[in-house]
Parts: sequence; C-alpha cells; structure tokens
Amino acid sequence: MRQIVLDTETTGLDPKQGHRVIELAAIELSNRKVSERRFHRYLNPEREIDAGAAEVHGLTLERLQDEPKFAEIAPALLEFISGAELIIHNAPFDVGFLNKELELAGLPLLSSHCPSVLDTLKLAKELHPGKKNNLNALCDRYQIDNSHRTLHGALLDTELLAEVYLSMTRGQESLLGEGGDEQEDQPAIFAAGMPRLELRVLAASDEELAQHAQQLIDIDKASKGACLWQQLEPQ
Repeated sequence: MRQIVLDTETTGLDPKQGHRVIELAAIELSNRKVSERRFHRYLNPEREIDAGAAEVHGLTLERLQDEPKFAEIAPALLEFISGAELIIHNAPFDVGFLNKELELAGLPLLSSHCPSVLDTLKLAKELHPGKKNNLNALCDRYQIDNSHRTLHGALLDTELLAEVYLSMTRGQESLLGEGGDEQEDQPAIFAAGMPRLELRVLAASDEELAQHAQQLIDIDKASKGACLWQQLEPQ
C-alpha cells in the first residue's frame, strides 16, 4: 500500500467555527524511503487568521490573497493521495479540517479516497508513554535535525515527520543495517605469521540487559508483533 505523509496549517483550531486550511503538504514514501513525489499548496482561506495561529506558522491573509482556494486544488490533491495510507501527526485535527474542506467543496469525505490513516502521535504515545511526543520532542529523541524549524510549516513538517515515522517503525532491518550482504562472501585475511588476537568477551550488565529487553518490546510494538528476536529470546 502506498503511504503519504500529510500535514496542514490552518487559520485556527476548529473547523466547526469556520476556520480553514491555509497550507497543505503531502509527500510519498516508497519502499520506506522519502520519494521525490510531493504535493504542496498555499491556500486563500477567505477569512482572517487568528493571532495565535499566525504566531505558530507566520502566515497572513495578505500573504495568501493571491493563492488558490481549496476547491480549486482539491482534484489534484485527491489524485495524489487516492488509495494511500495517510500518515499524520495528531490525525484527528488534520482529518477534521480536510473533511470540512471537502464538504464545502461538495466532495466525498477523506475516508472515501484513502483506506486508512495512521496517527503518529498515538503511535509515539504507545512507544514512549509519559513523555513529550510533539514533533520537536520526537526529532530530538530520534536525533533528527530540526534546527531550521523556527516556525511551523506544512512542507517542512511532513519532511520531518517522514523521518520520525521511519525511525519509530525502523523494525528489525535497522538493527541489521543496510548493505551488510556486500561483504558476506569476503574471506578473512590475515598477514603471514601474524598471531591472531585473543578476543575479550564482556558480559552485559543487569542495566544493559534491561535496556535490551525494553528495546525488543519497543520493536515488537512498532512491528505489530513481528519481532523475531522477541520470539527467540528466552523468557
């Protein structure tokens, strides 16, 4: 199934109060890599932007006056996301706004175009209970550079969220690493007459064993029970 990471910026917090989408971005993931395919538009909301929202994203009605309205870009957006699983941070917020925009445009709701939505905020709370799980906190946790994120922006946030999502769902292949097969058949080489070094084996401490066990639990959750290490580890 195709995956699309999506984010919006809005005039306020509640579409039921007439707030509108003013920026929308979506990027495609292909084989667990960020592809070159992306969709990004600024939109004219035809209404004022709340001061609190403007402080977050820095967009003004004056800046957006000449941008298209949502109904004008809706066909292209739906073509881009159709049939894909959407990956959204705090999905109820963005889905609520998009459904309202689709309704105003006389179009079917989002569920008619996309079979499922994955909420990365919900996933992060399951993986890291009791911790901050906003996008900045997750970038820090997974060592993703977000130093250029001085304001919220839909395109930048989708790029960061894509990296966060891939890190959160890294699964077993990240432990094995990439390109490991390249040296698999290479013979070991020893210089003539060079003595082989005696390997020093250090046993893991109780703290390291506990961290290892927690890592397996996290991987098992992220892979929805597909962690082979968790099945093979002695209980």
